[in-house]
Amino acid sequence: MPKAIYAGSFDPLTNGHMWMIRTAVELFREVEVAIGVNPDKRYAYPLADRLALLRACTNGLRNVTVTSFENQFLVTYARSVGARYILRGIRNERDYSFEREMRYINSDLAPEITTVFLMPPREIADVSSSFVRGLIGPEGWQDVVRRFVPLPVYEFFLKRHVK
Repeated sequence: MPKAIYAGSFDPLTNGHMWMIRTAVELFREVEVAIGVNPDKRYAYPLADRLALLRACTNGLRNVTVTSFENQFLVTYARSVGARYILRGIRNERDYSFEREMRYINSDLAPEITTVFLMPPREIADVSSSFVRGLIGPEGWQDVVRRFVPLPVYEFFLKRHVK
């Protein structure tokens, strides 16, 4: 299969994101994981840190490249890098409703690009970046958060949030 792009803010990267990336590697010849930067959005972690963590977590996965793009529609960026597929995760009904609408808009803008939906396993289906961020702080957070993020992200959290 040709190239696929999997994009998000990855603020922070979670085990759910990693499941998507590992699954994509099995399905596609080439996978680009891209951090989309919206200039109107505030992020918890700087782009440079998120890129470094993505690279650390995907190091060793075949045919994965890590990039970023700013102030573009994902489908426009996908076309510019030669991706024929956009990969999106569906965790629940809300995700499905939003992603279905985006799929139709993307198809209007670039009918040659196909959106592929993947549904993660039950044990990580409810994990989101905002969920993980919300767990950091209270006593004992380290033991809880460790279950939801890859080791490089966890180590980053320890350096950043433990005094």
